[in-house]
This record gives sequence, C-alpha cells and structure tokens, in this order.
Amino acid sequence: MAADPKMLVKVPVREQDPKVRATNFDEVCYGYNAEEAMEESERCLHCKNAKCIQGCPVSINIPEFIAAIKKKDFKEAYNVISESSALPAVCGRVCPQESQCEGQCIRGIKGEPVSIGKLERFTADWAREQGIRPEPAKEKNGHKVAVIGAGPSGLTCAGDLARMGYDVTIFEALHKAGGVLSYGIPEFRLPKSAVVDQEVENVKNLGVKIETNVIIGKSITVDELLTKEGFEAVFIGSGAGLPMFMHIPGENANGVFSANEFLTRNNLMKAYREDYDTPIHCGKKVAVVGGGNVAMDAARTALRLGAEVHIIYRRSEEELPARKEEVHHAKEEGIQFDLLCNPVEIHVDENGWVKGIRCIRMELGEPDASGRRRPVPIEGSEFDMDVDTVIMSLGTSPNPLISSTTIGLDVNKRKCIIANEEDGQTSKTGVFAGGDAVTGAATVILAMGAGKAAAKGIDSFIRSKGN
Repeated sequence: MAADPKMLVKVPVREQDPKVRATNFDEVCYGYNAEEAMEESERCLHCKNAKCIQGCPVSINIPEFIAAIKKKDFKEAYNVISESSALPAVCGRVCPQESQCEGQCIRGIKGEPVSIGKLERFTADWAREQGIRPEPAKEKNGHKVAVIGAGPSGLTCAGDLARMGYDVTIFEALHKAGGVLSYGIPEFRLPKSAVVDQEVENVKNLGVKIETNVIIGKSITVDELLTKEGFEAVFIGSGAGLPMFMHIPGENANGVFSANEFLTRNNLMKAYREDYDTPIHCGKKVAVVGGGNVAMDAARTALRLGAEVHIIYRRSEEELPARKEEVHHAKEEGIQFDLLCNPVEIHVDENGWVKGIRCIRMELGEPDASGRRRPVPIEGSEFDMDVDTVIMSLGTSPNPLISSTTIGLDVNKRKCIIANEEDGQTSKTGVFAGGDAVTGAATVILAMGAGKAAAKGIDSFIRSKGN
C-alpha cells in the first residue's frame, strides 16, 4: 500500500511575514498549537531502534515523548523530555535538528523527517504556560559542587547534579544567567523573559543557587573553591567569549565590531529598545564577515536596526556553516549575500571611522582539514564596497583567565581546556570541563551534552572517594 502523501511532509509552521518581522524583534516562528502538534506526532513511526535518539546529544527518548503528544498527554511528554534536557524550550528553538535528531529520522528517507524540534518546543511552551516545573531531588546527599558559567553547559550540569541530590552553586561572570542564550542569540530567535529566564528558573527550582558578577580567576580562583570554600568538585562551563579578528589593515577603526560585542549590547543590554539607554552603533550600510549562525544573528539584528546588510563569506552557499533555516530567513528578510569574497582591507576616513571595505574574489580549491573546499584568492579581482560598519563574525575562543589562574590545568594551543569527552575530567583532580571552553565555539546542544556527561563524571568521582 502506498504511503499517505500527508505523512510524507511536515505540518507547516506559522511564521511572521518577512517584511513585517524585518522591522521588529518579535519571535519569527510561532510554533505549533495543540492540534498541529498532535497532527505532526501522527507522522512518527515509533521505531524500536530509534536512530533519532542516537542523533540527540542529550539522548531524549524522542519516540516516547512524541507518543505522549499523540495521546494528548502533554504533561507526560514534558516529563519524558525533562529526564534528559534542562532546556527544552531553548533546544526546540535553536538546536540544529536537521543534522542531529531529524537528520537520523527514518521518516526522512522517503519524505520529510518528523518535526522533532517543533514538537519539543510545543511541549516545553505548553508546560511553561501551565506553570509546570521539574521536581527537585527529595533528599540532599551532603556533597557540594561548584559550576562555573550559567550557560547551556553549566545549567545542564548543575541541573543534573541537583536531581542527584548535590548542593550546587553556579558562579556567573555577568549580571544575568543564561550565557550565550542571554547575550548571543537575538530576541527574534529566542525570547529572553518568556523562554530563557523561565528555563533558568526551572534549574533554580531544582535547588541550584546562582551567584552572578563573580569572575573566576579574579573574584576567586578554582583552587580556592576547592581548598577554601568546601566544594568537592568544580565544573568549568565558561564558554568561548573571546572574539577572533582578521588582522587586516583598518581593523581597529571606529565602526568595526566583533559580533559578540554587537549582539551583547543588543540582546543582554537591550540596545534595540527605546526605553534602554545602551549605546550601539549601526550604520546605514553594514558588512558582516562570516557565514555561521552568529553571522546570521548579527546581520538580521543590524537589519532590524535599520541598516542595509551584506554578508561577506569566502566560500559558496553550499559551504555556509549556518543552519539552512537561518540562511533562508535572512534571505527572506532582504539580507544580501556576497559569497566567494574575502576582506583584505578596511578603508578609514580622516576621523578614524570606517568608510568602506576592500574585498578579493575567491574560488574553491581542494578540501582542507574541515572537509570543505579551501577558498583561494583570484589575483587581480579586488573590489571596494561602500559600507560604514563592519561586524566580524569569525568565531571565538575561550578566555584564558580561568586556565591561567588554575594550577595544573592543561590547555591546548587554542587555549581550550583539555578534558575527557566521556566524563569531562581534566588534568586537575576534581576539576571537570565541557562545552565551548573545551571544544571552542559550537552549538548549544553539544554544550548541554558535555554538561550531562560531566555531571555523571562528577557523581562517579565523588562516590569513588567514599565519603
């Protein structure tokens, strides 16, 4: 019997009109309502050997939570997800499902995969609207663990340890918890008060304490947490917030920013809102250099601040590292892509401000270490672009402050902390690490997976001491 054609395609998701959303910071995607979620859940084949679970870095039991949606038992669906994920409303919005759970979905062989991310988002949003929160551990085990960084990795590690009964304190350098969820990802992709703040509250509801404005390496060191503050283990999930630059002429001009600074001013410090007195510079014509998700976020933010925006990327569209959904949304909103181009110089006026950017055209040669074809400059193909702002989105690396102030903590040549992938153990006994502090800039869900692995590692370490 031939498959029902309706079962081969996803239930479409409602979105803001591109022309409208390009002028506001409201969330682009509206998500599923209950009827749409139940209809999409019918498409799941409930495989016995579910490859979608294998594709999920935090191993959510995907068929089980979708089966609960199908039965209209949304609370049970949330309970299933919460066993594995501390941030389901976040992951449902920003995870690259197409290359993870949905990329492994059997339904996707002959049609479109099940819309797992949108179903996760629906479930988490429903639970939040109903006031449902995960339950804390019934008993404490008397052991203290410190977590550095209140981003995805730290929140996940802390939440899992709290469920096991540990007394957990997160130390966060900024004035607000959330890490990249708060300072990096724009409101139109990830609402702060409605989603991020509520997910943080869920972690606190498990018994986790969060101390903000504490800079580890300045306010207190990792060694002092272990020797003076009574913590038996420390997890470092401090992320990778140190931006990279190209080191080309003119890069120090006024009007050149890292994507980190530009997004932090806009997201964490609410520069886009008229009732906030946060300075932010965004000219009339902006060039964003880079092709990842952060570049898309910076470009779409600049567009909403009133600029004409160009994305300059040295490879072709096929090699863009950003999610296809983000590229699609950026194009819909009117952002222009200048591909197979690379900046070689930023022009500066007599007052020290950007007045243009010189680029060279590229062609793709043989694959490099990443497997992507290496861009090669075409001699004599330089051209100038008339821009007044340049945003560099070339990746980030960990700030070396923590590693440089911790005795016996090994790092690699990129200043990333060296840690065991299976349990997060570092070269220093009792100190664990995960997320971008170990891998360099990666995805939210991979950081969460590292936090989960480290929580298990910390539990094993403390149990092995026998006290």
